Amino acid sequence: MVLGMNLFGACLKRPLLLLSATLSLPSCGLIGGDSAWFGGESGLFAEKGGYQSAQVIPDMRIPVELDSYTIDQLYVVPEPYSADAVAFEEIPLPRPIEERRREGVIIQSLSGVRWILIDATPGQVWPLIRDYWTELQIALDYENPSAGILETSWVEIGLDQENRHKYQIRIEPGLHSGYSEIYVTHLQNLRDDPIPAEVSWPEKSSSLDLEQEMLRSVSQFLADRNDIYQASSASLLAGTIQAESKANIIAGTGGEPVLELKLDYNRAWVQIRQALQSAEIDILDENRDQSMINVRFAGASEEPASPGWLGRLLGRSEKIEQNEAQDFSVRILETGAVIEVVTEALISNPESSELTQELLQVINDNLS
Repeated sequence: MVLGMNLFGACLKRPLLLLSATLSLPSCGLIGGDSAWFGGESGLFAEKGGYQSAQVIPDMRIPVELDSYTIDQLYVVPEPYSADAVAFEEIPLPRPIEERRREGVIIQSLSGVRWILIDATPGQVWPLIRDYWTELQIALDYENPSAGILETSWVEIGLDQENRHKYQIRIEPGLHSGYSEIYVTHLQNLRDDPIPAEVSWPEKSSSLDLEQEMLRSVSQFLADRNDIYQASSASLLAGTIQAESKANIIAGTGGEPVLELKLDYNRAWVQIRQALQSAEIDILDENRDQSMINVRFAGASEEPASPGWLGRLLGRSEKIEQNEAQDFSVRILETGAVIEVVTEALISNPESSELTQELLQVINDNLS
């Protein structure tokens, strides 16, 4: 025991004096002694047998007056190991941890256009929207999951005795993978008019108030059910929508990276400017007529890794060298039906090429 402590003390020297009171007892179990203090059946980290010894209990019972269709078997206890099981030829890789921010369900607006932003894929949103109309007992006249479009039948609203009403909901991919945007269009005509055989949807709703009211109702419905359905069913047909993300970094004509946005110019300008502000990038000047924003950028800011307790005790700290800030131009160009965002250094140097690409990635990561 004394020899073990001498060796341990030789390694830590001075820091050991500060911790000698707290380490004196556990050290007997650490240095060549009995390890039962930590492990065993009654130790600090007792061995309980793991998940293989877990018991399967009856499923949760939901009262008949409550809904139970959202209850899923999310955590299934595996069967005990079988001697006949076939080993993996290659160990499967774990699923990647999702790193994007969770925004929940929010209503966004720009230049009179409103939409719902939800952190769920179109394939996950589709069954939710269908459930919404089912709960309201409103039939659907048209469904196109691959296009993300649902249209209701003609309905009556409130005390309106003059008009009949109809709604269209469009589910589109968000700027980032795993997000969706939901748009509502309202249409009305006189009850005395014949019901049209083919509906021509306007660019703007007949009533912006009824559109906004429907957006609030749908967003509340989604907010109440979003987390449950994230791990539940999804529409395979509607899942094809997410292949058309609105923001993608692609190779330009000269091979340089370009951020492609499937947005109108007005929204693209606002989104890029907000992304720069969210990333805390200094905006030097901007000229919308010339489709240009000049910024000062020194690289993506990274939080230094926090050293462990022993590292702090020894006075260690992680330091990340910051590049010298440089000036860049962010150009927002209309190219056909899409917007292309290009970054370039105002003064070229050996470091500017890497920073130019990093700036474009930071803008893309901060789009919302």
